[in-house]
Amino acid sequence: MTSQASRLELGPALAFLLRELVDGPPGAEAYMLNQGDPGLLRSLERVTWTAAAAPGPAGGASIAAHVDHLRYGVSLFNRWVGGERNPFADADWSVAWDRTVRSEEEWQRLREDLGREAHQWIDALETMSGGPPGGAIAAKGMIGSVAHLGYHLGAIRQIDAGARGPRQESR
Repeated sequence: MTSQASRLELGPALAFLLRELVDGPPGAEAYMLNQGDPGLLRSLERVTWTAAAAPGPAGGASIAAHVDHLRYGVSLFNRWVGGERNPFADADWSVAWDRTVRSEEEWQRLREDLGREAHQWIDALETMSGGPPGGAIAAKGMIGSVAHLGYHLGAIRQIDAGARGPRQESR
């Protein structure tokens, strides 16, 4: 095997892991979630808009705020792969944390917006061959985007037990 053939393609590997978090594990491969986990988007379908709008424990961020924060962050990556030089430079992260929803329609639209942004980022990662454009800093950001989504999926599941995935089956 040549060194070129054995080199890990970072983008497609990250796309696989991100898709698992967003849509649930495909088939028998599960690296981040338990088998049968529905992933973030289908888990959010089980959260009512009133639960999404409610403050988190001890006055923390609502589920809607977590979702909007994720949507915003992923949109920055999509702008970056779309050719914008550095959309992170003037990012205003505080806006998403103030987000709430006031109806089922708003909650559905927010989930759809997150799904659209997440799948666009997954598609972009899948098509990246070789190293990431932008070198080590870009690679760290790409890896961080997967870990960051996983963190917020866990936070959402701590806020609302209805969004939790299945327990690990014994083997």
